[in-house]
Amino acid sequence: MIQRILKEQIKNQMFKDKAIVLMGSRQTGKTSLLAEIFPSEQDALWLSGDDVDVQGMMENMTAQRMRMLLGDRKVIVIDEAQRIKDIGLRMKVITDQMKDVQLVATGSSAFELANRLNEPLTGRKWEYQLYPLSFAEMVAHHGLLTEKRLLTHRLVYGYYPEVVTSTGNERNVLKMLADSYMYKDVLAMGNIKKSDKLLTLLQAIAFQVGDQVSYSELASTVGIDVKTVESYIDVLEKCYIIFRLPSLSRNLRNELKNNRKIYFYDNGIRNALISNFSQMELRTDSGALWENFAISERIKYTAYNQLWCNRYFWRTHEQKEIDYVEDSDGILSAFEFKYSPKKKVTVPKHFAEAYPDAKFKVITPDNFDEFVLGSF
Repeated sequence: MIQRILKEQIKNQMFKDKAIVLMGSRQTGKTSLLAEIFPSEQDALWLSGDDVDVQGMMENMTAQRMRMLLGDRKVIVIDEAQRIKDIGLRMKVITDQMKDVQLVATGSSAFELANRLNEPLTGRKWEYQLYPLSFAEMVAHHGLLTEKRLLTHRLVYGYYPEVVTSTGNERNVLKMLADSYMYKDVLAMGNIKKSDKLLTLLQAIAFQVGDQVSYSELASTVGIDVKTVESYIDVLEKCYIIFRLPSLSRNLRNELKNNRKIYFYDNGIRNALISNFSQMELRTDSGALWENFAISERIKYTAYNQLWCNRYFWRTHEQKEIDYVEDSDGILSAFEFKYSPKKKVTVPKHFAEAYPDAKFKVITPDNFDEFVLGSF
């Protein structure tokens, strides 16, 4: 079993008078991770928000009735909690009135669960996000050399747990994930009825990974209005399928303002959406895949190691750009991603002049491990 980085962090926060909330898209292993922490029925009472009878039971749940269901157990796990009506209030009752009980909840929709928890559970929860498997986790599993040898494979098929453990069947697993699990929460949110438009939008975003995204151009491509595009993208982001990167704009008049790029949390899902599983040597989008992979892995690294930073890309009207910039405690670190180590890259003159104290590094497959294992 692959050791998940969050396991010890969650265990260390147990029984500290706060609920523990584990967020992440479906099929990233939230339930499996908690099952490792609470392996038997004697360890925890498990409730699934996907079950209609659990949804009904929780509507009129009291602390007294919950204690009867718990018996001698001291942990309640509510899986896919966003499915339960007024879940924030239900969790508040448990947290406030059952001080000796640890409440743990999972959710695959930040839009639904976070909105329902924020007010009732203000100051009463620890929140974590679980991503698809990371480069660091796989290195811990079978060593740095093996994982670096698999790098081109990961760039195509990604890191969803079932994909990683389904050697030879990665395409079928990814198509299943992209066609069903990815949409289960997305379509249920915001009354999204036009699944064909949602798929077309995702495909359009997939083809533009690494490029600036125009909502008006996406609207024209998909055949929906700009506000609907914005709404769909917001939902997709809150279901942990994509994430946005804004432009850095501080010192220069010619820096782009209010622009954004959109990336996928997982390369495999991106490739499944456009039905392209060609190997890296045969692809015309290898640079975009490398950029998407590197940034998503960096996000996992900073999140799991609790390194707080703001993230941007940088570009001027003269098309001078840097792929990725982190702002941590006022210190800027700039990164350019090149799949071919032979390409020579220097920091743009305007960026160096505007941000003379910023660090700059080119990330290639040769030094990628340093970028996501903490050597930089």
